[in-house]
Order: sequence, then structure tokens, then C-alpha cells
Amino acid sequence: MIAYLSSSVIIILLFIVIILFLHFVPLGLWVSAMAAGVRVGIFNLVGMRLRRVVPSKIVLPLVKANKAGLNLNVDQLEAHYLAGGDVDRVVDALIAAERAAIPLTFERAAAIDLAGRDVLEAVQMSVNPKVIETPLISAVAKNGIELKVRARVTVRANIDRLVGGAGESTIIARVGEGIVTTVGSSEEHTDVLENPDHISRTVLNKGLDAGSAFEILSIDIADVDVGRNIGAQLMTDQAEADKNIAQAKAEERRAMAVAKEQEMKAYTQEMKAKVVEAQAQVPAALAQALRDGHLGVMDYYRLKNINADTHMRENLAGTGMPETDEQDGK
Repeated sequence: MIAYLSSSVIIILLFIVIILFLHFVPLGLWVSAMAAGVRVGIFNLVGMRLRRVVPSKIVLPLVKANKAGLNLNVDQLEAHYLAGGDVDRVVDALIAAERAAIPLTFERAAAIDLAGRDVLEAVQMSVNPKVIETPLISAVAKNGIELKVRARVTVRANIDRLVGGAGESTIIARVGEGIVTTVGSSEEHTDVLENPDHISRTVLNKGLDAGSAFEILSIDIADVDVGRNIGAQLMTDQAEADKNIAQAKAEERRAMAVAKEQEMKAYTQEMKAKVVEAQAQVPAALAQALRDGHLGVMDYYRLKNINADTHMRENLAGTGMPETDEQDGK
């Protein structure tokens, strides 16, 4: 029984050792590489496992590159893999560039890949240019008419400027700027409608692809629509603003006039009150003058006659006030 258990344990241990050996030593991948004519040492594959590199990510692209006639080695691909690059895509880009007679070295392709750009797409775009359609761009001619323009930009990838070059959004922004400038310099919007290719020529001559990762091949105007009359709308808005300012100033003057009128009314009321107060003191002053002997009886009656004559004259003239007891000295 003990001998049976020992044999089972040995078999299990042997099975585990074989599995670990095949894991660290990918014999199948080594045989495939040797069959394809790629010289990869078995110890190199074991070293890849120890360096946490997936051997298939290196060997299979190497086989593909070897069959395409590219002169690549294991160290180059492994270094790019450890740097975080996509080895398979870089090899595919190199093969495509080789077939299209585009000068592209492994170092340049690896740098483009590590920069975050799709190197294979860039090579394909160099062979088959890409069409970028701009959004609807609004521009205003000198006569105030708005034009809405949509353009199609045909670009080709510039391999030498893919690292550090501006992207598609920059191209779209520059083309939009050129359209706005060209339309804005036109005297009449009909000039643009009659010759939309004038926009293409003007924008293309500005060298908009400078510093970008693309080379602009052509700019075609896809659509031109007439929009609003911006000039008339601005004049209307200005007139409305002037009217509001004038109304505000008129309201300010009216309020000042009302305030002045109220002030004058208050002043008049105050003066009337003082006159009434002074008139109320006249009888007391006359009585005091009579008591003190400063005014005689005849003088008093003479004053009464003068007042009566004055009131009569005022009544005849239509400007007199009704006679009151205070005015009679009573």
C-alpha cells in the first residue's frame, strides 16, 4: 500500500514538473520558429518567461517579419514590448511600408507607436489618403450676409512628423479659420456663391499643414448655404439700444421735473403758511399799537378805508380775493 502511494506521489510530482517545464520552456513555439527559419534559442524563450514577456508576442511577429524579408531581431522586439509598445502592429506597419516603398525604420515606427499614434493607420493613410469633413462653419461677408460652409479636407499622413505633429482637430480648426477669413474679406456674399473654389485656393495657399502630422492634398467646398442678415440684425439691435437709452434719459428728465415741481409746491405751501401766520398777527399788532398810543383812531379808520378801496379795485379787476375778517382787522 505504501509503495502504491509512493508511486502515485512520484507520478503526480513528475506531471507537475513537466507542466512547469512546458510553461517556462515553450517547446511548441520554439519548434514553430525553427520551422519558419527564425533562429531563437530555447534559453531566450526561458529568459522571456523570467522577464515576464509573453514569448508568442515576440516570436510570432518575428516570424511574420522574417517571412516579409525584414531584418529584425528578438532584442529589438522584446525591448519595444517591455516599453509598452504594440509589437505586432509595429511589424504590420513595417511590412505595409515595405510593400508601399515608404521609407520607415523600426526605430521610427517604434517611436510613433510609443507616442500613442496608430503607426499602421498612418502607413495606410500614406497610401490611401483620408478625407476629413469639417463641421458647418459660419462666416459673414462684408455686406453683412452670413454664409454657412462645409468643407472636405483630403489629407495624407506625414510619417516624419507623426511624433510631435498636430492632429486632425488642428487641421479642422485651421481650415475653419481660413474659411472665415476668406468669406470675411469678400465684398459681397454672392462672390463666394459664384466662385466657391476661391475659398479652396485661398485656404490651401496658407500652408495650414505646417507643424501637423498630415499633408493637405486638397480642400473641397461641399456645401454653401446663405444664413441670416447679420448686418441688418446688428443695426436693428443698435437702434433698439439707442431707443432704450433715449427712453431712459427722457424718463430721467421727467423724474427730475416731477421732483422739481414737488419741491416748488412744497416751497409755495411753506410761503403761504408764513403769509397766513403773518396775517394772523396783524390784528394783534394793531390792537397793541392802539393800546400803546402808536396808532390813533383816525389812522385806524384811514387804514380801513385804504383796504376797502384796494379790495374794491381788485374785485373790479377780477383778481381780488374775498374779504376776510382778518383782512378787515376784525
